[in-house]
Amino acid sequence: MSTVPSGERPAPVCRSSVCIQAEPFDPALALNALRCNERGELDPSVGAVASFIGLVREFNEGDDVQALELEHYPGMTEKTIQDILDQAANRWPLNAIHVTHRVGPLVPTDLIVWVGAASAHREAALQACAFVMDFLKTNAPFWKKERKTDGQLHWVSDRASDYLAADRWKT
Repeated sequence: MSTVPSGERPAPVCRSSVCIQAEPFDPALALNALRCNERGELDPSVGAVASFIGLVREFNEGDDVQALELEHYPGMTEKTIQDILDQAANRWPLNAIHVTHRVGPLVPTDLIVWVGAASAHREAALQACAFVMDFLKTNAPFWKKERKTDGQLHWVSDRASDYLAADRWKT
């Protein structure tokens, strides 16, 4: 758990939000929103904003992917992701943290997920983003099907590497 460097004010209460949607999103708008306080004004205590954008790839495990279809359990998915955001806010001094995740049919190059974090310092923002992504991959209730070149939809299996990445935060 990180602490606030001596002589500095603690971070304000962290604002967090989760958005699950089928529609495309603009990460620049979401990123700028992290720089603002609850009144929508630029927050001068924000010194760093970090983000991660995940895109649909054209390949997986050596096969060409023509499309990806994501399903989720409404209500449960948002709650699970909010729990992950709450854990991040308890570990690092964050001003804000947000996840936007798409569901439904997607094609290669589509944006699928955006994670953003704002803090007084870069380390907290960067680590919070990595933490959230690692636990999104392992804990969030999304189910993925890929349409491969044979035209059939195939369920995407969990990866051991995702669980190993999440394990690094458990110490």
